[in-house]
Amino acid sequence: MKKKILGSGAMIPVKIAKNIYWVGGIDWDLRNFHGYVTQKGSTYNAYLVIDEKIALIDTVKHYHYEEMIERISKVIDPSKINYIISNHVEMDHSGSIPLLKKIAPHAAVYASPNGVKGLTEHYKSDLGFKQVKTGDTLKLGKYSLRFILTPMVHWPDNMMTYLPEEKILFSNDAFGQHIASYDRFDDEHQLNMIMQEAAKYYANIVMPYSEQVKSALSDAAKLDIEIIAPSHGLIWRKHINEIIHQYEEWSGNLTKNKCVIIFDTMWNSTKKIAYAIQSAFESRDFETEMLNLQTNHISDIMTELLNAKYICVGSPTLNNNMLPTVSAFLTYLKGLAPKNRFGLAFGSYGWGGQSIGQVEDTLASCGFEMLESIKIKYVPEKNQLAEIINKLEGLIK
Repeated sequence: MKKKILGSGAMIPVKIAKNIYWVGGIDWDLRNFHGYVTQKGSTYNAYLVIDEKIALIDTVKHYHYEEMIERISKVIDPSKINYIISNHVEMDHSGSIPLLKKIAPHAAVYASPNGVKGLTEHYKSDLGFKQVKTGDTLKLGKYSLRFILTPMVHWPDNMMTYLPEEKILFSNDAFGQHIASYDRFDDEHQLNMIMQEAAKYYANIVMPYSEQVKSALSDAAKLDIEIIAPSHGLIWRKHINEIIHQYEEWSGNLTKNKCVIIFDTMWNSTKKIAYAIQSAFESRDFETEMLNLQTNHISDIMTELLNAKYICVGSPTLNNNMLPTVSAFLTYLKGLAPKNRFGLAFGSYGWGGQSIGQVEDTLASCGFEMLESIKIKYVPEKNQLAEIINKLEGLIK
């Protein structure tokens, strides 16, 4: 199915259903979002619904405002917008509301109670906010918008908007991906790549709120959905069952026989221990990932942890502490805190050896079931590495 575009020249709106258009912005240059690397850029998706009343669902980051307005202007006069739906307070979604209100001053802004509170506090003014709760409906004419509050997916204010007449769920941050692309739909792009970016998005933003995701999925299961239109990335219209299934697995913290080994090293002694650990897990038919913090970004590492049963973290001791790269990763990991995992701390040292205990303490504080840590002074010898392999083979479940 080809996408329908309107007008000529740049900044073209894309028709996703009758009288419903994507009018967002494409951030080709974005490479960092909330501390994780976005190698493929992103989009800020805004959706225009044309009826007796005109609604705009979400806006874009402030520096994409002109791009959004140009797309809207190819469909209608932006001053004629009656309603602005703010599914989420964060500035990548709400950043253009104050600017839009200058040309559509009579447009009412609909948000959750926490959304109204957050928008008021952030923009230091009342921009015509109206509160909605789950089950509330806004009639546009033939179309209607139904609101579903989804608090803590991933902020307290989050909500989704459902358009039953076209069976579209405007899902906000759920089901999103950071992908900058001319394509707008999942069936126009490589599915494996979309799913990988969706996994990275979940691992780095949504994972701490998996219980709330389960509740949101339960609400979504009651709806007849033919299109999922998220706030970032491609719009789902063909692979809806697949992405919902993935969210069910991710929110359930389901793992497979996979071990991720994360480490940094000074003189390669900790690296040698890491490879011995890998050998033990491979001998038990585990998929393994070796991720050196010198060459792998923490956000890519978190993506690999999404379905890993074992998380092994290693650091030598530097000045009675972990290496800074390991400390930074563990801080990031603790904030995202995957559940139902096994942890293992390891490392080499010269005299103090405090780093291994510090790694172990942090992994334990994440709620992981801990294996006995591995701590070797100076350079590990072949017999010591063989002992690590033999011992681990007997402990791996």
